[in-house]
Amino acid sequence: MATQNRGMRGPSAAATVGLAFAAGALAALFAQRRKFEELRVRVAEVEQSDRQAMLTEQQRLQFYLLTKAMEDPDLAAVYSNVQVDSPTQQRQYLFANALYNNALLAYRVGIVSWEELHGHLRMICRNSIFRDYWYAHHPHRSSLKAESTEAKVGRMVDRLIQDLDEAETEQWWVVGEPPEE
Repeated sequence: MATQNRGMRGPSAAATVGLAFAAGALAALFAQRRKFEELRVRVAEVEQSDRQAMLTEQQRLQFYLLTKAMEDPDLAAVYSNVQVDSPTQQRQYLFANALYNNALLAYRVGIVSWEELHGHLRMICRNSIFRDYWYAHHPHRSSLKAESTEAKVGRMVDRLIQDLDEAETEQWWVVGEPPEE
């Protein structure tokens, strides 16, 4: 009579089921992780979109207030504490502020790149009235946090004005390089 060898020839049924279960659990975990990452990215996109919408709405309100101030010297006197020589200069400074804030908003919401902002500001910085406005408002900018977007853009404007002053060319559109973002 022959004896039967009941030794292990391969994995037991329990081990096979366990491996299958583990593989299925890992696949489900990876799928869940991928879905979680997709959701995280989507939430970030929605939050960015909401931030851009809020910035845009704030800009509309600011422009409305600037417009009111440009129309009424009594309101203009409240808008800024910078001393000016005339109501005309006050309106010019308010308009310079509107130009600058429009460029800043365009960058913040992603309409223009850092390099495009640099080019736009380079053109604005050629204007002597804008420069006067910029110098008069230096104390206001000095209170900004150094790492803030507005402080970085302010430093870009400062550098542009310096570069334009030092340029040895009449081709203003080639003066200066955008600083690192």
